[in-house]
Amino acid sequence: MNENQTKKDVSTRTRRAIIDALKHQGGMDVTSLSSQFSLSGMAIRQHLNALKEEGFVTHVEETRPMGRPTKRWILTPAADQFFPSGYSDLSVSLIQSMKEAFGEEGLNQLLAVRNQKIQKQYAQHLEGAANVREKLEKLAEIRTIEGYMAEVKEQEDGRLLFIEKHCPICAAAAVCTGLCKNELHLFRTVLGNEVQIERGEYMLAGGRNCIYTVVPVKK
Repeated sequence: MNENQTKKDVSTRTRRAIIDALKHQGGMDVTSLSSQFSLSGMAIRQHLNALKEEGFVTHVEETRPMGRPTKRWILTPAADQFFPSGYSDLSVSLIQSMKEAFGEEGLNQLLAVRNQKIQKQYAQHLEGAANVREKLEKLAEIRTIEGYMAEVKEQEDGRLLFIEKHCPICAAAAVCTGLCKNELHLFRTVLGNEVQIERGEYMLAGGRNCIYTVVPVKK
C-alpha cells in the first residue's frame, strides 16, 4: 500500500469516527472535536468541510454568553446511511402489504405477537438485575445491539433518562405508529410496576432522540 492510499484510509476512518461522535453528542464545535480526536482545529475543519461537501454534515450558529457565535456541527439525514436501518424499504413494503391483506386490526394482532417474542427476549436479558438502574443498563445494552444506540443518564433530581440516539426502524414506524406504541408498552412491561416510564422527546415528532423518563414508584 502506498503512502497516498494510507493517508486516504486514515482520513476515511477519521471522518467516520467524526460522524459517530456527532451522532452520539448531537452536535459539537471544532474545539470539542479537536480535543476528542487529538487533532488540530485546522485538521478537524478540513474533515468537516469534506463531509459537508458530501452532504453528511452541516452547521448551525450557536450563540455564547461571551464572545462571537460559534459553529455547531450536526449530521444531516443523509448520514443515516452509516447506521443500522432495519431494512427500512422492505419493512415499509411489508407493513403496507399486511395492511392491505389483513386490515388495521390484523396488523395490530401481528404486532402483538412480535411484541410478546421481544418481551420474552428482553425479560431473559434483564434477569439478575438488582435494581431499576441495572435493569435500564441491561435494556440499553440489548437495544444498542439492535441498533438503537441506547444509554442511561441520571438527572440531579434522581430521575433516570433512557435515551435512544438512533432508530433503525424509523421508516417503518413512520407508516405504522403501532410499532412505537408497542415499544413503550414493552418497556413498561419488562421494567415492571416498580417504575413509571414516560416518553418525552420523540424522533418521529421531530426530536433528535427518543428519551424516556423513568421514575421509581414509592412504596
